[in-house]
Amino acid sequence: MPEQPPDPQVRNLDARSLRGLAHPLRMQLLDALRFGGPATASQLAEKLGESSGSTSYHLRQLAAHGFIEDAPEHGKGRERWWRAAHQGLRFDDALLTDANPTVRGAADTYLHEIASTQTRDLSTWLGNRHTWPDEWNRTWDMSSATLRLTPDLTRELVEKMHALIDTYRDRATDEADTDTAQVRVHTHAFPLTTE
Repeated sequence: MPEQPPDPQVRNLDARSLRGLAHPLRMQLLDALRFGGPATASQLAEKLGESSGSTSYHLRQLAAHGFIEDAPEHGKGRERWWRAAHQGLRFDDALLTDANPTVRGAADTYLHEIASTQTRDLSTWLGNRHTWPDEWNRTWDMSSATLRLTPDLTRELVEKMHALIDTYRDRATDEADTDTAQVRVHTHAFPLTTE
């Protein structure tokens, strides 16, 4: 597959930025800003069940590493509003084998937090699906498939899944349309140990 041109809305994680992000609360704060829009530390604290002092500290850390930025058009008086600086993140697998054990630990923390977040997203949907209209209850998916593949075929499958998802990115972007909702798509492809 030809290499894609850089996307300014996607942040490539490097060793330094990963160390600034690989903390469960920071990742939750960044997701809240990416998917919920601009907010203050107090609003985020209430949403995530944290103290505003804690959210303020971690928001400043995210800003220092370039993940979030001020959103002054939302502020009134002394209120400080934050917004996500990018809409996506790209993880480099080389971080898992970095010579620095701190980087490897941050990479491991980051990936485990992503897995926890995805599990939490799915559990939240299962717990709340009765509150959604019938159309949404007929269109969701929780499926799995077990295939016998080589690493090359697995990479090809992942690239094709991502390419397919990308074709849907701009198809229904009007937030005023009452038939649309943010739809989370999780993909997982990994080898199984069988005994």
